[in-house]
Amino acid sequence: MKTPLLSWLFLLRICYVSLTFHTFVVSSQCPGDQQSLLLQLKNTLTFDPATSQKLVNWNHGSDYCSWTGVSCKEGCVSNLDLSSEAITGGLDNSSSLFGLKSIENLNLAYNFFNYTQIPSEFKQLTGLTNLNLSNAGFAGQVPIEISHLTRLVNLDLSTDYFLETPALNLENPNLNVLIQNFSELVELHLDGVRISARGTEWCQAISSSLPKLRVLSLSSCNLSGPIDSSLLKLHSLSVVRLDYNDFSIQVPEFFSKFPNLTSLHLSSSCVYGTCSGLYGTFPEKIFQVPTLQTIDLSGNQQLQGSLPEFPKNASLRSLVLSGANFSGLLPNSIGNLKMLSKIDIWQCNFTGSIPRSIENLHQLVYFDLSLNKFNGSVPSFSMAKNLTLINLFHNQLTGQINSTHWENLSNLMHLDLSSNQLDGTIPPSLFSLPLLQKLQISNNHFSGQLPEFANNSVLDTLDLSGNNLEGPIPMSISNLRGLKFANGRPEWKSDRRPISRISRQLQPARGVEPWKQSDHCGQIHGRCLKTWQAMMADEGASLSQLDHIKFQVLPSFSQIYYDDKVFVTSKGLQMELVKVLTIFTSIDFSGNKFTGSIPVEMGKLKSLYVLNLSSNALTGEIPSSLGNLQHVESLDLSNNSLSGKIPSQLANLTFISFLNLSNNELTGRIPTSTQFSTFPAASFAGNEGLYGPPLTSYIPLGLPPPPPPPPKKGHSNAQPEVDFDLIIAEIGFIFGLGAFIGPLVFCKRWRIWYYKTVENIFFKIFPRLDKSSGFRGRHVYINRFWSY
Repeated sequence: MKTPLLSWLFLLRICYVSLTFHTFVVSSQCPGDQQSLLLQLKNTLTFDPATSQKLVNWNHGSDYCSWTGVSCKEGCVSNLDLSSEAITGGLDNSSSLFGLKSIENLNLAYNFFNYTQIPSEFKQLTGLTNLNLSNAGFAGQVPIEISHLTRLVNLDLSTDYFLETPALNLENPNLNVLIQNFSELVELHLDGVRISARGTEWCQAISSSLPKLRVLSLSSCNLSGPIDSSLLKLHSLSVVRLDYNDFSIQVPEFFSKFPNLTSLHLSSSCVYGTCSGLYGTFPEKIFQVPTLQTIDLSGNQQLQGSLPEFPKNASLRSLVLSGANFSGLLPNSIGNLKMLSKIDIWQCNFTGSIPRSIENLHQLVYFDLSLNKFNGSVPSFSMAKNLTLINLFHNQLTGQINSTHWENLSNLMHLDLSSNQLDGTIPPSLFSLPLLQKLQISNNHFSGQLPEFANNSVLDTLDLSGNNLEGPIPMSISNLRGLKFANGRPEWKSDRRPISRISRQLQPARGVEPWKQSDHCGQIHGRCLKTWQAMMADEGASLSQLDHIKFQVLPSFSQIYYDDKVFVTSKGLQMELVKVLTIFTSIDFSGNKFTGSIPVEMGKLKSLYVLNLSSNALTGEIPSSLGNLQHVESLDLSNNSLSGKIPSQLANLTFISFLNLSNNELTGRIPTSTQFSTFPAASFAGNEGLYGPPLTSYIPLGLPPPPPPPPKKGHSNAQPEVDFDLIIAEIGFIFGLGAFIGPLVFCKRWRIWYYKTVENIFFKIFPRLDKSSGFRGRHVYINRFWSY
């Protein structure tokens, strides 16, 4: 029995030794101590431990191959992902990163390496197949050593380049030298890199060096045309991104000959009023490429074209023509594009009605036909349950919108039907949509009362201005806790006057017929304002969310967002904000008949940037709490009946650049401050009781004016003036001198004491005079003379 047991123990011992030896052999094949190199890399990089999700968890005592962002092959680090770690420095040619020579995939994207140059020691990582340095904060010339990475399949050096930031350059070496050894490259992303190449040089360099290329992304690279047909050599080419370059060319028709083309991006933009881009007529054949899924021609104002008939087997999913000069009808065959999820054709010249076949596009997510000339009725979108945006702003649409089953659009976040000719009542179902954030239906002919707002409403923008609504604002507006933009100037027409618990009966305004009043009347209740939490965020909370307002398309597309635009009245001008910061908040209640005083609670909306209460019937004093609006840049309280003094606290609003308090009943002196001195007199005009700069240079109301300046010397009418300050000084000097000399003249004892004291002090200072020259004797004689 003992022999088999010993045999088993011996066998287990052999297996353990073998396994240990195998592990040692494998790990010894890795260049350097992998764990030490990783820990050394962590210690040399500068990052914020509070926001780090990867580096902060790298520690001794655990398996480095299980660290977040690290994966291994046979004990050697093969993948290293440090993207989005907010790294701000610490990567140079001496970095231990370049000792990890077994790395195949390296991702340092979305960090900030202080606009330093890409280290040339990347040449040591010859096993790299995927290198991603996009938006990592590198700048300067791309080093030639990158061309030594001959096994690369994916190279991404792209950056979101802005005019005021340093950029990556490809000048010496140029594009041709960089990619000449990349015969295995499948994806090339150089967006934002300044490429020095003339004419067709870049096309010929790419087509001759990258035979396997599928993705070509060269947006904002300062490329010029023409686009050379040598690109047709790239039979696998699928994605072409050439947006925002210096092209001034016609679109080559040979794009329709790429057999695998799925995405074509040729958008342009205007910089400082100069618009370069594509011109001529866009070839319709490109739209009909069977594999084409995405096409973007936006911003090319000189590019003309029209949409063709779409076949039933088309793969198109995204159609973006915004800002291009496309015209004609939207073909009924657009309903054949069953996979279409995005239609963005705003600010074109399309006419006619919106085809009913749109209702067959069940995959729609984004639908923007604004700023065209579409007529007819609004189609039903009830079957497109994934829709997040519907924008039909500024068309010629007519009819009602009650027949659309809005309640089915549970993902809708933005609805803009403004500036059309729509009528009827506003469907209550619009106010019960769970994700609706922006509702803009201004400048139509909607009538009836405003529906109640849902308790769980997430609206942050509400614009009802320019309609024929009636009745009071419902109390449920207090449910809009996230409201950032509020704009309402609807007209109200009725034979009866609105009377309810937030409104009171009003007398017709002067010059207005008795049957015509404003929808929005009554007081602005402070208890409603206290529920708008999004406007109360302090500076720290606001800046921590600094970003543009954008919406996630669908939870299933976690990285795909779209931006929003909104019209606001700011600093006396109506403007369109195409990209709105999430910290930007605005209230526009102008042009209504709100009565009562401005609520003190308005001062709690600390994140407000724009406050417009002009052209109402507000009374009472301006609350001093408005001085708490430290971010406000535009404040308009004009054309009301506000009284009292201007609170001195308003003078502390250091960011305010537009102020209008005109045409009220304000009194007293205008507060003096550096900020207030920059405003024109028109900001305070129409207030008879106001005085002081910049409105007046004198003090009215019977108060004594300040003394005039003294006349110039030599003026014939100059009258002598008495300077009392000088006279008082002279009298004081004479009185003091007399009080000192008087006792010396009239008092013998005082004279003797005074001169003896002076003599003793004098001889203590000059002791030699006391012992020689007989000076003391003569001095005593003089003293005796004075003693008489």
